[in-house]
Amino acid sequence: MKANLGGVDRALRVLVGLALLAWLVLGEGAARWWGLVGFIPLLTALAGFCPLYRLFGLSTCPLSARI
Repeated sequence: MKANLGGVDRALRVLVGLALLAWLVLGEGAARWWGLVGFIPLLTALAGFCPLYRLFGLSTCPLSARI
């Protein structure tokens, strides 16, 4: 599994993931459970790998880190 996420991409995923998890905690009603989706960007940022990027042949990782 080669890395395909760059630093900026990973940082944005962490921010989005934390925001969604905050929605889970602070939100009201049944829609707040959509905050669980926040685990997906957090896990991909932690791994440095996004399966959808691989499927579409994308990469934001610098060339030297892909090797």
